[in-house]
Order: sequence, then C-alpha cells, then structure tokens
Amino acid sequence: MAARATDKNRTKFLLDEKDIPTKWYNIQADFKSPAPPVLHPGTGQPIGPADLAPLFPMELIKQEVSRARWIEIPDEVRDILKLWRPSPLFRARRLEKVLGTPARIYYKYEGVSPAGSHKPNTAVAQAYYNKKEKVTRLSTETGAGQWGSALALASQLFGLQCKVYMVKVSYQQKPYRRIMMETWGAQVVASPSPDTQAGKKILGQDPNSPGSLGIAISEAVEDAATRDDTKYSLGSVLNHVLMHQTIIGQEAKKQLEKADDEADVVIGCAGGGSNFAGLSFPFAADKLTGKRKTTRIIAVEPTACPSLTKGKYTYDFGDTVGMTPLVKMHTLGHGFVPAPLHAGGLRYHGMAPLVCKLYDEGVIEAIAVPQIATFQAAMQFARSEGIIPAPESAHAIRVVIDEALRCKKEGKRQAILFNLSGHGHFDLGAYEAFLAGKLEDYEYPAAKIEEALRGVPQVKA
Repeated sequence: MAARATDKNRTKFLLDEKDIPTKWYNIQADFKSPAPPVLHPGTGQPIGPADLAPLFPMELIKQEVSRARWIEIPDEVRDILKLWRPSPLFRARRLEKVLGTPARIYYKYEGVSPAGSHKPNTAVAQAYYNKKEKVTRLSTETGAGQWGSALALASQLFGLQCKVYMVKVSYQQKPYRRIMMETWGAQVVASPSPDTQAGKKILGQDPNSPGSLGIAISEAVEDAATRDDTKYSLGSVLNHVLMHQTIIGQEAKKQLEKADDEADVVIGCAGGGSNFAGLSFPFAADKLTGKRKTTRIIAVEPTACPSLTKGKYTYDFGDTVGMTPLVKMHTLGHGFVPAPLHAGGLRYHGMAPLVCKLYDEGVIEAIAVPQIATFQAAMQFARSEGIIPAPESAHAIRVVIDEALRCKKEGKRQAILFNLSGHGHFDLGAYEAFLAGKLEDYEYPAAKIEEALRGVPQVKA
C-alpha cells in the first residue's frame, strides 16, 4: 500500500511503477446473482465459447464469462502500461475555489496515455491476447476516435494490422483523430462504408447517413467474421473490457489513501461504460460487499443519447444490423441513430450489461445532461484547472460542479472523485462551435425512442 501523505496542501498524488495493479478486478464475483446470460441471435439460447470464437481469442472469452474476483495481468501488458501508468490523481483546488465549495474535488487523469484517453488500458490487453493466439489483423469501430486511436497504437506495438470503421460524422468532424490512427499504421474508413455488405445496405437506404456506433459495429463484426486472419476488438460494453479498465479505480483508491481521504461521490461519464466502470467498479465493490455502503456512484450521459435514463432494460442487439449476440441492457433500440452532436463517443444505443445490472439494482445512479451546460462546465474546468477536457469527460464535470454546488448549499464537506478520461485536444472543433454560439441543446424525442424500441427483438424470460 502507498504511504499516506502528511502534506494536506498537495494537488497531485502520484504512485510508483510498482503500484500499477497486478490484477484486474472482476465485479461479477461480488454480484449476489449472476448477470443475465448473453443469447445467440439466431436460437435465442445462451451462447457458449464456440459461438464467440470466430470473433475473439479464447483467453478473452474466458475472461468474459469468468466469476473469479481477480484476473492476473500479464507482465508483457504491465510493461507497456508503464509508458503512462500509474496515471496521476489531482485535487482540483482551483475549481473548488472558483465554486466556493467546501467539497474536495479529485480527478483521475487518463489523458496522459499516448492516445490521450483511458482506452489503451484495454487495447493493449486485447492486442496482447490476439497476438498470443497468432491473430494477425484486428477490426474495430470507433465513435469519437478515442478507441480507434488506442487500438491503432496497441496493434502497432504488437505488430498487428488494424482496420477501423469510424462513425462518419466523427470522421468528418475529427480528421486529426483519423491521422493519428493512420500514423500508427491503421486503415481508417468512414462508416457506413462500401467495404462491407452491412455498410452497402445502410448506404443504399440513406446515402447521407451520418453513421452510428451500431452501424460501425456491424461493419467491423462482418469484417472479422468473414476473414480467417482477423478478430474483432471492442473498446467498451463487454465484461472483459470493463474489467481491464479497473486499474483506474484501483490506482485511485491508493492515491486517495495518500491524500488521507475517501470518496463520498464517484462520477464518470457513460456511453458504453468503459471509463465509468474503470473508475467506479472498485468502489462499487465496497458497496456490494458492505464495506462502504454510503458512497454515491453516478453515471452521466447526454440527453441526446439517454440509454440509462430513458432506455428500456431488455435484450437487444449490440449492433444495428443484428449480427451480434443479444445482451440485456438499457437500450434505445438498435435502430437508434443519434443526432450528429458534439457528445463525443457517448452516442451508443445501449450500455454495458454490468453497468445496467448495477443501475437496475440501485447500486449506482444515472443522470442525463444537455450539451450547452456540459460545455459550460468544460470551459469552467479548463479555465480553472488548465486541462481542456474531452467532451465525453465534460459530462462528468457538469455533474461534479452541480454536486459541489449542492455541498456548498448544504454546507457538506464531501469528497467528490471523477474520471477525466481524456483530453480535448482533438475536439477543439466542438469548443469552437460552443464559443461561436452554434451549439444547441437536443433532447432525443420520446416518440423516436418508442419507434426504435419497437424493433427490439422479443425474448422470452
């Protein structure tokens, strides 16, 4: 364990390389009841390892279904993680002063990775396991580009080819993310693309489709399923992905010990669930096991894509075409196509099943926030703390500020911890639009949600 700090005025809490976690935490071990099974899209029956083998290496399939509490992190993975881990924990003293709050605000900063976000934490692990099983090529999708960048980097480090299907609206909005991926050797195409049958079908229906994560997933899955040399890699949603990210929360716990503090409120933005789970699951473990039941854990999503707060908790496809297995999650319907707003990667129609189970059982809370208020919070954070946050993380910052102001109103000295999952250096187009007054709030219409949910498959309990 890291030694406790005596200097109460510190703003940065660092760990040594030896403090990088040696094991991933698997929250499934602490559930009172198992997570709902994943179902075969054709038969509706629970899937087995053989069903997933065309898409994933066997070691990741084992991790996906494991209920062991701790999974050993390979030395080869930890050696690469040392390039940027342990990531720093900051006390946001300047923001606290601006807000005049008695709350103590901490943020775990994942923007120090080469790709500028938390995503390499799982990309490196996935590339390692694929390389170990002699896979030579990976296919994937990306929304805002954080995941595609991370997998391009990891693929390069392990000598793998990488093809990225990038949601078209982000492909157009964020050319530098594409260039970053190409710099690391990846092939990047705008999705929907003419490279797959799924893409051709969507383009035939709507040549101007802005794309969606669901569409891009369909293309990437088809790519992997139709080639012997290729496996599919996903940056969020799946159990093993969330587990790989728990090194964030494990490090944060040690750093809070150095600060001689404990988190009362834990906050993360949530699109598919990876960075939220990475920070929060080690804290949720304390709630599930009764060690600290009072911690509030809040997932924050955009009002333009409110899967947790307005979605239906039911079985649905993870992609638009219906190629993936059926998972029980809070979903807006796999046919959902979000408005081309600047919510970054928070535009997925569903949510990680493990996050959904926690929400359904009341272990965590969920809040949806509008776009303009989110960017107002991002500006306040950037102008006080100096770091320009990614739009995804700005959603968490919005609620952090609201919680800090609540503490001010109630006179409570609570500790608020959030995950600053990446920097916004490739998102300055969104900031430019905000500064020019061109951004608009958008709340996804209930009628459109109902329409999309009508296409959700009927699954018997």
